[in-house]
Amino acid sequence: MPYPAGHRAAVKKNIIDSARKLFNRHGFDSVSLHQIMAGVGLTHGGFYSYFKSKSDLYAEVLGCFFTDPQWKSCWEGVHVDLSSTDVGSQVVRAYLSRQHFEDIENSCPMVALPTDVARSGVSARHAFETVFKAMVSVLERSLIQNGRRRRTTAQGIAALSIGGMIVARTVVDRALADELRAACMAVALNLGGWDQGNKSKSGKSQRVQPRRVAAS
Repeated sequence: MPYPAGHRAAVKKNIIDSARKLFNRHGFDSVSLHQIMAGVGLTHGGFYSYFKSKSDLYAEVLGCFFTDPQWKSCWEGVHVDLSSTDVGSQVVRAYLSRQHFEDIENSCPMVALPTDVARSGVSARHAFETVFKAMVSVLERSLIQNGRRRRTTAQGIAALSIGGMIVARTVVDRALADELRAACMAVALNLGGWDQGNKSKSGKSQRVQPRRVAAS
């Protein structure tokens, strides 16, 4: 009996999702093809009808909500509207949120896998570069002009967001990790000029919930 239309695409997506969770949790080298395929209820032998190699799969895993609108990276309580005019501040708040910090398996691969990427082949590094450029492009769209080149500032905010989460995930002290996330978020929002709306007429900062995103 033939498979229904769209079956192959659905299976491939499930394999990518399974690999993403395992890679994020254990790293590229520690995960076998058998584990990846078992995660979707398939045998090792079926892998090669979808991907040429583990590295080929790895390149496709290196996606994020910047490049794949269907990716299940919207951490609980965190929603980013890519069509919004203030998407830059939403991305920063979501990326450095408590939800992203705690959700290891559904983490953005740029946080979980940078050292693995650096040791991998050119295809994986190109995939990482594509996602990073997409993040920069999203930030740049809503960046408030503040005397610096928009692209340069967007690159700095992207690197600060990614690096901040990597360091926060690395330290043992949870209070310090939360402090680091908050510090990086404050600096990133300031660089983008996105913190100006949180000040009252007296100049004192006020807590304002960002539109369409709830991140802590």
